[in-house]
Amino acid sequence: MASRGDETGLGGARVLDADEVEGVLSGAFYAPAPREIREAGRPRKLEPKPAHYKVICISLYTKDLEHLDGLVAELKARGLTKANRSALIRVALEQLDLDRVPRGL
Repeated sequence: MASRGDETGLGGARVLDADEVEGVLSGAFYAPAPREIREAGRPRKLEPKPAHYKVICISLYTKDLEHLDGLVAELKARGLTKANRSALIRVALEQLDLDRVPRGL
């Protein structure tokens, strides 16, 4: 006996519509070509990535991260509302004296 929506008697063969599967896979699993997105079926080039900065990932000990966050919070309390981790690290780099860096880092 065929189940509801299964005229073939193959048990679930008609459950997935081929067009629906194609739409889900193309929209969720297959990424568009690099630096290109599809809009209304036509490819559209994205603007070039900014060249004046890069997003990076660094490792910090949790103690150092807590210290950094504390410093950011203190700067914000002092009225520097745009203070954040990146800005504070940039300021620290500008003030770094390489002659005073400990040998054992």
